[in-house]
Amino acid sequence: MNDWLLEPVYWNWWLLGVVLMAVEALVPGFFFLWMGVAALLVGFVLVALPELAWTWQVLLFAILSVSSIAVWQWRLRGHPTHTDDPLLNRRGYQYVGRVFTLDAPVVNGHGKIRVDDSTWKVLVDQDCPAGVRLRIVDVDGVMLKGEVEK
Repeated sequence: MNDWLLEPVYWNWWLLGVVLMAVEALVPGFFFLWMGVAALLVGFVLVALPELAWTWQVLLFAILSVSSIAVWQWRLRGHPTHTDDPLLNRRGYQYVGRVFTLDAPVVNGHGKIRVDDSTWKVLVDQDCPAGVRLRIVDVDGVMLKGEVEK
């Protein structure tokens, strides 16, 4: 073994696992967490099988990392996180269904509306002058889609 590795070798995997979990605390996303769990598991396997070659250790770590991340993503798809405010970080969707007055005329399908203290670009099917009232029906990226209210 290398001189810079800790003895017994499973301590290296446990240290890597703790470091990866600490990185997860700084860079959230749940990928480093599961890689950290995989490293801890490889350390536990080394307690039982201390003579396991380093190539098998790395392969086991890779398999456990990828499979744990895949299982977590699969679980999230089947059981999404519920929140009290599902539109919290989806600001444009908060305006769907509301009616606003056109700030700038719609030319070639593009116009502007004023929402509180900000200006939003709006897509409309027809050209129309400023002052027309629009109902927001959808969001397209950073632009709102509107219909002329009748």
